[in-house]
Amino acid sequence: MASSEESSTETSPAFDSVAFIKNVTSKPGVYRMLDDKEQVIYVGKAKNLKNRLSSYFRQTGLSPKTQVMVSKIADIAITITHTEGEALLLESNLIKELRPRYNVLMRDDKSYPYIFVSDRAAYPRIALHRGARKKKGLYLGPYPNAHVVRESINLLQKMFLIRQCEDATFANRSRPCLQYQIKRCTAPCVGYITEKAYAKDIDHAILFLQGKSEQVINELVKDMEKAADKHHFEKAATIRDQISNLRKITEKQHISADKGDIDVIACRAEGGQACVQVFYIRNGLNLGNRSFYPQLPEELSDEQILTAFIPQFYLKRDVPGEIIVSSAPSDSKLIEEVLSQQAKHRVKVTSKVRGERARWIDMALSNADNSLKLRLISRSGLMKRFEALQEALQLDEIPLRLECFDISHTMGEATVASCVVFTPEGAFKTDYRRYNITGITGGDDYAAMKQALERRFRVSKNAADDSEQKLPDILFIDGGKGQLKQAIEVFDKLAIDSVLLVGVAKGEGRKAGLEKLVFSDGRPDLYLTIESAALNLILQVRDEAHRFAISGHRAQRAKKRRTSPLEGIAGLGPKRRQTLLKHFGGIQGITQAGVEDIAKISGISKKLAQDIYDEFHATD
Repeated sequence: MASSEESSTETSPAFDSVAFIKNVTSKPGVYRMLDDKEQVIYVGKAKNLKNRLSSYFRQTGLSPKTQVMVSKIADIAITITHTEGEALLLESNLIKELRPRYNVLMRDDKSYPYIFVSDRAAYPRIALHRGARKKKGLYLGPYPNAHVVRESINLLQKMFLIRQCEDATFANRSRPCLQYQIKRCTAPCVGYITEKAYAKDIDHAILFLQGKSEQVINELVKDMEKAADKHHFEKAATIRDQISNLRKITEKQHISADKGDIDVIACRAEGGQACVQVFYIRNGLNLGNRSFYPQLPEELSDEQILTAFIPQFYLKRDVPGEIIVSSAPSDSKLIEEVLSQQAKHRVKVTSKVRGERARWIDMALSNADNSLKLRLISRSGLMKRFEALQEALQLDEIPLRLECFDISHTMGEATVASCVVFTPEGAFKTDYRRYNITGITGGDDYAAMKQALERRFRVSKNAADDSEQKLPDILFIDGGKGQLKQAIEVFDKLAIDSVLLVGVAKGEGRKAGLEKLVFSDGRPDLYLTIESAALNLILQVRDEAHRFAISGHRAQRAKKRRTSPLEGIAGLGPKRRQTLLKHFGGIQGITQAGVEDIAKISGISKKLAQDIYDEFHATD
């Protein structure tokens, strides 16, 4: 790229556009418009700089916002390039770096997650990876978000029993972890599976991710037949179930016989907002989609938005062989040329499609429409709160799933734990859960929290409900460091490291707005003001968990109180219960009686009297 640079030297407060245009070059390049504070307010590129810049200073035809922008110009700096393609790349880089006020800007520019398969000679691991790909191994993706990666890894662990633990943990284990016990790992750390057998599982997992499910199924069918021939019927049945599950999953994921890599991009704009929906198809598999909401300087057409969006989006990203768009960018051929050079393979940008591809565009447009409507409806509501939460907690991306746990009981009686789920669409009530806590000392909130978390996150391989397989981006715990410690211990035990754990400790006087946030990742405690949209979201989720726990506790307590406490005492049959009630005039009289008084009743021993007394006084 040529590095020669020209700049206007006009020192007058009013920009002399006539003098500038007279001397500007007609070569291709990039221009930067600066205000009187030397801040870049707009970056553009042109095949002919003179013609393009002249268009800004004509007397008619400019939009109101463009007129406002031009009125703020105090200087224009240009960089000449050899080609228009070089200008496009430089323009995209400068927009990302400078984020000028009047450009279309991508709000979400975080790196994409991949599934990483380590190249460890024996027993490779599969894990989520984000950032620079410096480690040796295989990178599969990119995936639209961490949710999809976690669900895919969870599926691989369930189907192929692949380890996820860190190499340091793996190297220092002397006995199998819980993942082995719940049949989600074959315990290669202690040699319960041979390197050859494990390598086969890894190969199957990679083939599955690459869309070659039929090849995996065919190999498994052969393994099943061999096991049956050798009368290893239990092993054959296990492989049969694995094949059945693989077929079901493949039917859900497979959308095309086309094995190429394709991105489907659709745009919808309304009310000064825009949604760009990107679907990722790799080897015929739909890996999911992601919504982007670019910042618009003014009302723009779908074509204008995509023309600005696509170069920024693919800068320093993997580019598929084909990009299908809902509206053709004005610089389609130029974008194809630049992306092909970047990707080192041919890239085709198409908008006029038929058949299956047309259905993909319809699907993407439908999602863009829906996402934009939701955003417009909740712009000042829930979505804004999720965005504020991302900013307040300094997260890489907007959290898509929040869970919160709370404990409710009365003096240790009928302890119930609740789990509520929130997404950017609101409360996801189908995934709400309650846990009746048993086997703990009444009133021990720590033990209750630990039991509830273990039951929620210790997922068996045969979980009937898909919601149980999902992990939240953030798990809120109603409580301070003590309750948070229970969550940390459970997650360490289960080898789950992809969830941010946050304790919501009540403030002084238990007043709303004085809450302290305590984190599992070692960052300092955080206080947010009551005006904070992020805190309002946290309190909304916390209060919903509290409400759900209380309603469950009350139902459980009412159910328990409809039966006599005497019924749960071993050795106290119907006749003795009737005798006790008659003697003391009811439950209240028994509650007020001492052990010696109870033991005086015919047929009740001293030990049984103690048991009866303890039933009513254990929590005193």
